[in-house]
Amino acid sequence: MSTADSWLTRAAGWCASAADGLTGTRLSTLIFHRVLAAPDPLFPEEVDAARFEKMVRLVARGFTVLPLGEAVARRAAGDLPARALTITFDDGYADNAEVALPILQRHGLSATFFITTGFLDGGRMFNDTVIECLRAARVERIDLTRWGLGSRPLTSALERRSVINALLPKAKYLPLEEREQFLAQLIEAAGNPTLPTNLMMRSDQVKQLHHAGMEIGGHTVRHPILRLLPDSEAEAEIAEGRSRLQQLTGAPVDVFAYPNGRPMQDYDARHVAMVRRLGFRGAVSTAQGVASSKADPFQLPRFTPWDRNGARWLGRLMHARITGSHYDQVTAA
Repeated sequence: MSTADSWLTRAAGWCASAADGLTGTRLSTLIFHRVLAAPDPLFPEEVDAARFEKMVRLVARGFTVLPLGEAVARRAAGDLPARALTITFDDGYADNAEVALPILQRHGLSATFFITTGFLDGGRMFNDTVIECLRAARVERIDLTRWGLGSRPLTSALERRSVINALLPKAKYLPLEEREQFLAQLIEAAGNPTLPTNLMMRSDQVKQLHHAGMEIGGHTVRHPILRLLPDSEAEAEIAEGRSRLQQLTGAPVDVFAYPNGRPMQDYDARHVAMVRRLGFRGAVSTAQGVASSKADPFQLPRFTPWDRNGARWLGRLMHARITGSHYDQVTAA
């Protein structure tokens, strides 16, 4: 470890302790999706192994890292340790097991993995179908007129990225059946490229994470926007995803992450009530912030700074810990 990194790790612990002294013990929760083996030219800002290891090194030395379920239980008992932090991953990407797990193990840390079961063993998230379709498109220009986007060039990574950014919002809030139709039409428009089937975890990788001491959490079956579903379908998505994970691991699944996770936009009080009724111990949203003692354990906020500079990353993490979350005092209704 370099002298600068060593100083930063010591500073992380000091700052976290000082923040807790000022505000009372709070729970920081980091959120990740993918950890790539190497940088992606199409999405160079995506977290890769080297960058993830730098983040992990900082939190390993500066914080008390807990699985989310343990943090929720200790928080309820008034026993949350100082400098408490959890590391979470959403969706169930294969690189979580292949790239992130060895790094976590190297630093002696645990994490919580929220897995969407419908994409295990060869499936693909809708956003990845859009991304990989444009990455591998067999045309130099794509006709997107049916979606009000005209005809777009695809001759550079920048142009492909621009089209991806325009298409993702079009697909995200479509009902699931319409989303599938959208993707089929996009694939055809891109010249029917061959798309990868190894982006998401295999069932044996879920078991691998569990056997390695990592926590497995629920994240539905098909990653729908829960507010777009009838209540019965939304509850089935939550319950059936959990059941599948429990079958794979042979262990209880006690924590949940709302798909997309924006309060009152992607889920609301009905879905919070479902998660409670189904017997989960806690759940996380994607509302940005750090959980104070007032935060709802079934709507815990999460926040990961994306600065590449270690000092700035740590500074933003500490600022969030001191200021907390605007969502602490808000109840979805």
